[in-house]
Amino acid sequence: MPHDISLITNISVALVVAFAGGLLARRLGLPTIVGYLLAGMLIGPFTPGFVGDIGDISQLAEIGVIFLMFGVGLHFSLKDLWSVRKVAIPGAALQMLLATGLGFGLTRLWGWTTAAGLVVGLAISIASTVVLLRGLIDAGQLNTPAGQTAVGWLVLEDLATVLILVLLPALFGNEGGNPWVTGGLALLKTTAFVLIILFVGGRFLPWLLTSIAHSRSRELFILAAVAVALGTAFAATAAFGVSLALGAFLAGVVLGESEISHQVGDEVLPFREIFAVIFFVSVGMLVNPQYLWDHIGQVVALTALIVVGKAIFTLFLGLILPSTGRTMIVVAAGLSQIGEFSFIVGQAGVGLGVLTQDQYSLVLAGAMFSIMLNPVMFWSIPHVETWLKRYPKLWARFERHATTEPQPTQLPQAEHVVVVGYGRVGEHIGTVLNRLQIPFLVVEADNHRADDFITKHIPTLIGDAANSDVLTHAKLEQAKALVVTLPNEAASELVVAAARDIAPNLPIIARAATTSGVQRLADLGAQDVIHPELEGGLEIIRHTLLHLGYAATQVQGYTDAVRRDQYHTNITPTEHLILEQLIQSVRGFEIAWRSIAASSTMIGQSLAALNIRAQTGASVIAVIRDQQLISNPESQLTLAPGDLLGLIGDKSQISAADALINRSQAGDQAANSPQAGKFAPSAAELLDKTSDLSTSNS
Repeated sequence: MPHDISLITNISVALVVAFAGGLLARRLGLPTIVGYLLAGMLIGPFTPGFVGDIGDISQLAEIGVIFLMFGVGLHFSLKDLWSVRKVAIPGAALQMLLATGLGFGLTRLWGWTTAAGLVVGLAISIASTVVLLRGLIDAGQLNTPAGQTAVGWLVLEDLATVLILVLLPALFGNEGGNPWVTGGLALLKTTAFVLIILFVGGRFLPWLLTSIAHSRSRELFILAAVAVALGTAFAATAAFGVSLALGAFLAGVVLGESEISHQVGDEVLPFREIFAVIFFVSVGMLVNPQYLWDHIGQVVALTALIVVGKAIFTLFLGLILPSTGRTMIVVAAGLSQIGEFSFIVGQAGVGLGVLTQDQYSLVLAGAMFSIMLNPVMFWSIPHVETWLKRYPKLWARFERHATTEPQPTQLPQAEHVVVVGYGRVGEHIGTVLNRLQIPFLVVEADNHRADDFITKHIPTLIGDAANSDVLTHAKLEQAKALVVTLPNEAASELVVAAARDIAPNLPIIARAATTSGVQRLADLGAQDVIHPELEGGLEIIRHTLLHLGYAATQVQGYTDAVRRDQYHTNITPTEHLILEQLIQSVRGFEIAWRSIAASSTMIGQSLAALNIRAQTGASVIAVIRDQQLISNPESQLTLAPGDLLGLIGDKSQISAADALINRSQAGDQAANSPQAGKFAPSAAELLDKTSDLSTSNS
């Protein structure tokens, strides 16, 4: 008896057509959601060819809803919401009321029932989180006051969606009875569930996942995170009769406030992305193209209401809200679309028998076309602003609160270094660049980390450089270099490839996670590729062999041979020789930098008269004077106050030189002891001066 593989068939076909649709959408400059919806239409029952099983795919789509809401909860921030509360709370409430009323009125003109009109009005009042964030990132607006206001506004809409999903079954269910009593009972159950999750789950779930994290098993941690998302959602429905979406959202909220929220988000992300794609495909399968064509007038009218109508009355809410003109233009552009939450509300309406499948198709068509037009709305932001400024009195009304908004950190426009990924490696790079007073710009995908950087006045663009157009706002054409420190090698490759397309001559330094990745990153256009694990291993080998008594030059020759074998880059033999000379001149010897105090008896004496090498065995290889490096100084050079001597030799020779210097500086021995911090220049100075030294030696 053959095995039943219908579920595998449906998953495979859905993901393949979704990939094709998403790729086509990106090539056309459209959001990938449009491609997924079209892919669903292609395998739906209303088009010829393969027809997917709506029942199987809908079950998988429910998992997509759970992970979508879990992700929303993880990124939910009361702090961010509170910072924009004066605009977002009244604005979201008024905008949803107006949109619901207009949608309800439009459907009543078409002769729809009151219940159907109300569900459609609610559905079109809610914008898509996915589309809004992508639009803000691609437009470089996410980390601006306007972008933060739009995100806070949408958080309120997300919360309202949760409430809507709770109340819809109570209002339009078939149980009968007083809807107010039914609604009150539903709210009571929901309140009980929320309190249990926040107070009990808020302590237990973070403790559980933290304990799993300490077990050092990534497999168990991933399993635990997925189990928490699905288990909490199932418990919400089974025990309290509330929606799966609410359970998943609250599970994300309680984990979002814990120290492991970033790790949970990273591990759950692949599940969320895959099942969200299946969710969008399942939505597309419900669209009847023939019905939409036969009712093209209704499609155009509803799309116009979503795109133009919502944008206009959202914009003019700025006349009464304590915001600015620029902020309201960005918010209006971002909210002029509907997406995943509208689908969820619409599906609830279909499940309750309030909406027909054809009526739901109309909502889906409005979502699809509004998402396609949303990039145009973001493109129009500066043009709308210019048009409004032609009417000074109107613009002055919008700008009456202009001074109340905090101004974002100014982003560098030229001669800067772009750092993609500001983890431990990226942060160290930023520290050195800051010491050297070189402007730099951070591109960070994690909102919470990026907010911390912005608070510290670090110029930051929020966005996934491997999955959006955020790099187009980093001014790569005018940058001095791009440093990619992402631990994920696949993401690094996407960033390097995109950057090379944007700025063909830009120096790119990238971090590789594997030895094979070194060659791939170099092929994609990275001039310098660093493999941290290889470098760490070689350094361990070097120290081990030195302790075993092997000669430093032999050890260095071995490690350099390994580097040449592993790094398949385009460095010429001459450059390798210079690099080897520099490394061999530094490693295996004790290099010390010693400052000459103003009271020293060395002041006014020449190097020849001091004859430091004859007395100690250490050689003076350089002198730093007035921030200038004098390499291989002449014997006639006379020392001056503040000179920094570069001494090279083994430990005993350096110790003898220290003793000589101490004897030469009467009364200042303690300050100039070998342990004194004043002898050593900063890491940035050594980096700079060693570079100069290598150039002069070559």
